[in-house]
Parts: sequence; C-alpha cells; structure tokens
Amino acid sequence: MQPAAAKWYDRRDSVFIEFCVEDSKDVQVNFDKSKFSFSCVSGTDDIKHQNAVELFGEIDPKESKHRRTDRSVLCCLRKAEPGKSWPRLTKDKAKCNWLSVDFNNWKDWEDDSDEDLSSFDKFSEMMNSMGGDDLPDLDGADDEHESADSDDEKMPDLE
Repeated sequence: MQPAAAKWYDRRDSVFIEFCVEDSKDVQVNFDKSKFSFSCVSGTDDIKHQNAVELFGEIDPKESKHRRTDRSVLCCLRKAEPGKSWPRLTKDKAKCNWLSVDFNNWKDWEDDSDEDLSSFDKFSEMMNSMGGDDLPDLDGADDEHESADSDDEKMPDLE
C-alpha cells in the first residue's frame, strides 16, 4: 500500500483535502475529532492507497464530508473552531512527501471580514478614491481636431 498524493487548502469554516486518485473505488474516509483516514483502490492496476493524518486542529466529524469524482476524492473537514486559521494540515511540523498546498484554491481569508466587498468592488472603490477630476476625457480621442496635444504631427505612412 502507498499513500495517495493530496493537496489541501484552508477556509474560514473548513479545511479541504483533495486526494488525486483516478478511477477510485472502494473509497473509505473515516473522520475523527483530531484525525482522519483515507483509503481506496485506484487505476486499472488496482493500486491500494492509504493515508492517515493527525490533524493540526479539531474537526466536527458529523459535519465533515467527502465526494468522489473520476479523477479525485475531495474531503471537506468542518472545523470545530470556525475562524481559526490552520498554518498546516498536520499536527506535526514534519513534511509529508505525499501532501502539498493547493495554491490554486488558497485564499488568505484571515484579514477579510464578513462584510468585505468583492475584489472587483474593492478595486473600483480604490480607483474612484484616487481622484480623477483632472483626467482628460477620452471620448472622441481618435479625432485629430479635438486632440489635447497640439504639437502632434501626422505620422508618415510605413513602407
């Protein structure tokens, strides 16, 4: 048996772990308050995988779930203390060679409040607060006779 490769990321209420196993069957996930285990058989070669993790913090086993797809098994571990950040998944600081951080889904939520605006709204608000009364009106900028820059000459045609 060998451990399955996995990626994890932290959210305000949950921690997510995705086990990267294709064509998995006989999937078993056991949630405990401070640990969880995963096992399955995957691929056409029926490779057996087994992972056991002592968790950094406690979870709510009854609210934790998993979902199997053809390419992976995603586990959602509901935190016992929502709002508490997990700097790592495991209790020990030792690095597991089968585990990595899922940077595609990672989000630094600690500094965000529940009332925060979306990123686009924040960007728009920032741009508006920078002023803009002195910016030129760009409508009709293509018209040469309305150009604000009077020393511009017509460029010669390229050969």
